Amino acid sequence: MPQITVERSPHLDHVDWEEFALALHPLVVETAAAKLEACKTRVLRTEDEAVGGEKDDHAIVNVTLALLAGRSEETKAKLAEAVVELLRKHVGPADGITVHLSAEVRDLDASYAKAVL
Repeated sequence: MPQITVERSPHLDHVDWEEFALALHPLVVETAAAKLEACKTRVLRTEDEAVGGEKDDHAIVNVTLALLAGRSEETKAKLAEAVVELLRKHVGPADGITVHLSAEVRDLDASYAKAVL
């Protein structure tokens, strides 16, 4: 915990996603009282996407943060807003492309289990 997934458009290959993840982890620690060593981020490059009635000229980034239950809705909303702001700094505008940024913070299901080997 936290389990973080970044889904991003191929139009955004220029972004240093590892740098984004390393900046994101301390933000999660500060905002949601997570442990730095527990933060894990995967960045997944999408291939096919559409926005509205268009499939070109748009890029999408969505960050999903799954945390152990117990954070208030206010804390989760504050974290989601902070993640979108961090995305703004790392992604920036792209020439000729409308960039859509979003973040969602949710609770992990009670069935969540993990092991570290």
